[in-house]
Amino acid sequence: MNRFLLTHATVVLSDQVCSDLAILVQGETIAAIDPDGTAGAVEIDLSGRMLMPGLVDLHCDALEKEVEPRPGVHFPLDLACAQADKRNAAAGITTVFHALSFANHELGVRNNAFASDIARAIHAWQAHALIDNRVHARYEVTDETASPYLSALLGEGVVHLLSFMDHSPGQGQFRDVEAYRNYLAKTYKTGEAALDDILQRKAESARGALSRMEALAAAARDRGVAIASHDDDSPSKIAAVDALGAVISEFPINLETAAAARAQGLATLFGAPNVLRGKSQSGNMRALDAVLAGVADCLCGDYSPAALLPSVMRLPELAGISLPAAIALVTRNPARAAGLADRGEIAAGNRADLIAVRQCAGLPQVERVWSAGRPALSAHFAPA
Repeated sequence: MNRFLLTHATVVLSDQVCSDLAILVQGETIAAIDPDGTAGAVEIDLSGRMLMPGLVDLHCDALEKEVEPRPGVHFPLDLACAQADKRNAAAGITTVFHALSFANHELGVRNNAFASDIARAIHAWQAHALIDNRVHARYEVTDETASPYLSALLGEGVVHLLSFMDHSPGQGQFRDVEAYRNYLAKTYKTGEAALDDILQRKAESARGALSRMEALAAAARDRGVAIASHDDDSPSKIAAVDALGAVISEFPINLETAAAARAQGLATLFGAPNVLRGKSQSGNMRALDAVLAGVADCLCGDYSPAALLPSVMRLPELAGISLPAAIALVTRNPARAAGLADRGEIAAGNRADLIAVRQCAGLPQVERVWSAGRPALSAHFAPA
């Protein structure tokens, strides 16, 4: 059985940062913190590094770009999954929920059949993966054709998180038609006629959305799959998704809505790129303002896995919170929100998802990664 002792690191625990603490790993789990007996354990010296839990990313759609790096240019799905797996490990992410959009009125990889193929490819690649790769199925609720695809994936056990999103202009992320047209035009490089067709079909398909959501939510709950809501824009929207069994509010667009979500018991999720850039790409609330107001529970990679670690390492200075509190936004909190009680915290008995980080010219770099006690990445950076 795999048995090793991580020594001389600065260790980020749930409530404190400890210098020169030893962590014993046995098999897939953390066996002990500062153990008395370590006979037979291989020592790994982490002097100069910070040891923290592996990051948990509940929402990242970067895999879609691995599959389709340019509009209409598609790579083999196993290659795309392998590349995303390695990129996430290099970013210190040990559990990732690949966000796949089921939005047939849109184009490219967001076609329902194509998105289903990608979901199954993720599931198949997991047998060879470095880290824990999961599927976050994002259902565009104005799409009347997606339900059979999602029901099938839920039945196969391929989906691990289901979210409801509504990108109809006039609410949520896109509060006017022109903003949504610009988004589609830039994303899909398509013409005015195609954009008009997408908008018209979305409006027509809005009828019946609630019944489709209720049926999918029931199927998710039956299988123990966590439910999220996307771009919530009001306390009334929070009440509606809470009735469906949602436990996560992704990217609430204002403080009032984020506060309502937390009051209702939903975990709030914001984008780490928003922290690094200091603003939202769609002009909504800054993630930093949510942290400052105490209404942010989790951060996610959104479209950039590499943004997670540097964003939280900056938060103690930007937001005046402790390093353990900042790290919890990308470890313990998202793990708990998704119902994963076995990870996200360095504690005896937990899954041994761990990362060793070195500061290089002021930038945190991941040097070592262990996923369920198994080495997933080894690199070396010159000291700062």
